[in-house]
Amino acid sequence: AFKNVGSVQSAEADATAVLPMQATVSPAPTSSTETASSDAQKVAPALGRGKGQGQGERLVHRVREWAKTVIPPLLGILLLLGIWALVAVKNSAIPGPMQTWDAAAKLFADPFYRNGPNDQGIGWNVLSSLKRVGIGFGIAAVIGIPLGFMLGRFATLSAMVNPIISLLRPVSPLAWLPIGLLVFKAANPAAIWTIFICSIWPMIINTAVGVQRVPQDYLNVARVLNLSEWKVITKILFPSVLPYMLTGVRLSVGTAWLVIVAAEMLTGGVGIGFWVWDEWNNLNVKHILIAIVVIGVVGLLLETLLVSIARRFSYDEH
Repeated sequence: AFKNVGSVQSAEADATAVLPMQATVSPAPTSSTETASSDAQKVAPALGRGKGQGQGERLVHRVREWAKTVIPPLLGILLLLGIWALVAVKNSAIPGPMQTWDAAAKLFADPFYRNGPNDQGIGWNVLSSLKRVGIGFGIAAVIGIPLGFMLGRFATLSAMVNPIISLLRPVSPLAWLPIGLLVFKAANPAAIWTIFICSIWPMIINTAVGVQRVPQDYLNVARVLNLSEWKVITKILFPSVLPYMLTGVRLSVGTAWLVIVAAEMLTGGVGIGFWVWDEWNNLNVKHILIAIVVIGVVGLLLETLLVSIARRFSYDEH
């Protein structure tokens, strides 16, 4: 019995000795957690500063890119206005930029007025010119693009037609205007005919070149698969030729817009070209300068629209 009591007392003493050790060891995890928390608190501001610096650098980069894109054109426009103002000071017959601006503000206050068949606002004149360009260009596209496909596809036909194209393409479009007046007996169809004849050549040539540059492997596969000519054109040639074709369309529209102004000066009627000539007869130089800017802006918008369309359908052959 005494031995049992002694062993119990020894066990209690051992338990008493272990408990303080456990009490001493147990706070250790809390200490490590606090250390990790304090380290995280120290690192977080550093990460925040790094993220803020990265955003600041990106902002500075965007501002620099914006400046490179915007500032040079503005400087060019200011230089042009400065030269214009200097010439206006030297020559009193030419109105300065501010005088032209005041006249433009009055002119565009009501650009679509109508006081008769030959007295209409500049808006109606621009729309009439665009209508003629659209009709002439549309007819040229309907004829020129299929003809370009055939010339690029069939070597014999290309050899027959190429000399004719080489002969007629350098002829000034205005040289065709009297032929249009002779045939159609009216000014409006003659102007549309002139637009047609100047628009068709770029579309024929670019489309034919695009067809000729289609990889021969594509055509060999079509021959092996025994595809019809219609499927060869729609499934192989058309997707490959589309970027070339759109380039021809862009060149044709630019040429058509250049030619319509001169054609309308000679034929009369409603149109931006006739409007310029009529203002010259009235010695209204301010309106002539305004018309020059309007013609340039419309041409720039047409060019930008067609370039954006062409980019959507362009691809890297490699």
